[in-house]
Order: sequence, then structure tokens, then C-alpha cells
Amino acid sequence: MIQATIVPAVSVAVLRGRSIMLVRRGRAPSKGLYAFPGGRVEAGETLEDAARRELMEETGVAVGALVPLRELLIDSRAEGASVYLLTVFGARHLQGEPVAADDADEAAYFDLAEIERLPLTDSTLEIVLELLGGQVALPA
Repeated sequence: MIQATIVPAVSVAVLRGRSIMLVRRGRAPSKGLYAFPGGRVEAGETLEDAARRELMEETGVAVGALVPLRELLIDSRAEGASVYLLTVFGARHLQGEPVAADDADEAAYFDLAEIERLPLTDSTLEIVLELLGGQVALPA
């Protein structure tokens, strides 16, 4: 069995009112699916620094305090990518309007009814429901 290198990655579920920002992935892994903006952690970066950098690179949006929501092990080798240890953060929108950049084809805020109709990556809907249902407290 071939041992896979685990690549650290981050994403940010950005809450604005009763909407959550999602991006449509423009490249593998998960090309064409909607997910929280994020990407790989670069050498020497903290998870928080990487989350803020990736969010700004992909969407141009800044957020307040980051709250870790969960860690997910994502095996994307079938898509020609790596195995990722993804840390998902939650945060409230601070400033900026989402503009798709970097590897995102689209970036926008969606309400729950819209999100439920989108093709999503695994666990995205579960996290959205937790945030919109108030199970996770995000600082103002």
C-alpha cells in the first residue's frame, strides 16, 4: 500500500446575516462543486493565517475572529490530488463583497434554500445547518 502525504488545508464558512458564502471550485479537487473558500496551508503559516490568506485570495473578503469548527480528512487521490487534513473555520463577514478569483469560478452569499439546491462538497450542508441553526456561536 502506498503511503499518502497528508497536506494541511483550511476553509472558512463566512456568515453574513442568514447567508453563508460559498465558492464553486474551478479546479480539482471537487471541481464544479460548491464549498467554503480555502486551500492549502503554506510552509511557516499558522492555520489562521492560511485561512485569512486563502479567503482574501479567493474572494477578497475579510472576516472577524475565526472559530475552528472541525477537522476533516479528505482523500482526493481519485481526482489526481492529495490527501488533505482540512480545518474548517467559521467567521462573521467583516468587509468586502465576494469576487471569484484564484481557483474559484463563483463566489457569493447564499441562503439555506439556495444552498440546499447546489451541488456541494461533503459536510458543507451539515456545517451550514449548524451555523444557521445557532449550534455554533461566532463572535460578533
